[in-house]
Amino acid sequence: MKRSIIILLTTLALASCVGGSADGTNDTAAQLDSLKSARTEIDKKIAALEEQMLKDNPASAVPVAVKAVTPEAFKSYIEVQAAVTGDENVVATPKAGGVVQSINVRTGQFVNKGQILATLDAAAVDQQLKAQEAQLTLTKQLYEKQSKLWSQNIGSEVQLLTAKANYESTLKQYESLQAQRDMYRIISPIAGTVDAINVKVGDATMPGAFGIRVVSFSKMKVETTLGENYIGKVHTGDKVILDFDETDTEIDSKLSYVSKSVDAISRAFNVEVWLGSRKDITPNMSCKMKILSYENTNALVIPVSSIQKTANGEMVFIVKDGKAKSVIIKSGRIANGMAEVLEGLNSGDKVITEGYAEVDNGRQVDVL
Repeated sequence: MKRSIIILLTTLALASCVGGSADGTNDTAAQLDSLKSARTEIDKKIAALEEQMLKDNPASAVPVAVKAVTPEAFKSYIEVQAAVTGDENVVATPKAGGVVQSINVRTGQFVNKGQILATLDAAAVDQQLKAQEAQLTLTKQLYEKQSKLWSQNIGSEVQLLTAKANYESTLKQYESLQAQRDMYRIISPIAGTVDAINVKVGDATMPGAFGIRVVSFSKMKVETTLGENYIGKVHTGDKVILDFDETDTEIDSKLSYVSKSVDAISRAFNVEVWLGSRKDITPNMSCKMKILSYENTNALVIPVSSIQKTANGEMVFIVKDGKAKSVIIKSGRIANGMAEVLEGLNSGDKVITEGYAEVDNGRQVDVL
C-alpha cells in the first residue's frame, strides 16, 4: 500500500514538471499549488489507511503508562552538605609546652569550667613553689606577730608596715608561681562533655597542639557555606530540612543565621541552623541541608523524564480519545525528578510517562 502511495506521489511530481506556460517557461505558482494539492490528498489517504490498519489490527496499539495531572504542592530546595558543630566546642591545650604527667578525665565524662583535665611535668616550677611557700609562711607569721605587738603598743609602726610589705610581696610572688604552674595544666574553659582525648601520659605537647576536646551539647548548630550566587535568595527564617542519612533522622527547622558578607577567597557565605540540646545529634556529624527556595501549593507537576526537547520547544505526549497527542509545554522549576509545568497542560490531562518513546502523534495507545 505504501509503495502505491509513493508511486502516485512520484507520478504527480513528474507531471507537474512537464507542464509549462505558453511561452515555454514553467509556471512556478501553478506547480506549487499542484504539489500542495497532491500532498493534501496523500496525507488524507495516509491518515485513512493508518486508521484502517489500527481497526484491522488492534494489537498494534502501544502500551503506555500515564500520570493524570492534578494540582498539587510543589517545593524546590537548595541542597548542600553541612556539618554539626558546637558553639562551645573547644580543644583544651596547655599554655606552656611540656610532657604529659597525668590525665584526670575519661571520654564521655562531664566536666566543669576550670576543672583540671591533665597535668604536665613542671618540676622546676614545683621546687620554686615549695621554696616560696616556706618563705610565705615565715613572712605571714612575722606579720601576724608584729600586728599583735602593735596592738599591745609594743614596737614601732615602721616595723609593722615593713612586716606587712614583706608578707604581701611574698604572697604575690607565690601567686605568680601558682599561675605559672597552671600553665602546665590542661584546664577546661567551658562546662561540657569530654569528647576526645588526643594525648596520653608521656606525650610532649604545647599550646595549640594536641589536647582534650570538650563539647557543650546544649549549644549545637549545623553550619555550611553557600556560593555567592545565592546571596539575596536565602534569608534568616527560611524553612530548612536537615537530613541525617546515617541515623535516618529528619529535622524540620529554620535558618537561624545568614551571613551578610562573602568571603574574599572562597566566594561563599555562611548559613547556620541552631539545634539547641539534642541527644540524638552529636558534633562532627554530617547531614544534607535542604533550604526551601520555592513553593507552589497549586502546581501541575510531571516527571522530568517525560519531557522531550524538540525544535519547537519542550513537548510531552498526552492520551486523548485513545491516541497519543503531542503537546508543547513550558516547564518551570525542577525538584526530585519532577518538573513544574507553567504552560501547555490542563488539570485532568493524562501525560504518558512510560512508553512515550514508542509512540507518534495520533498513534493508538493502550493505557496500562
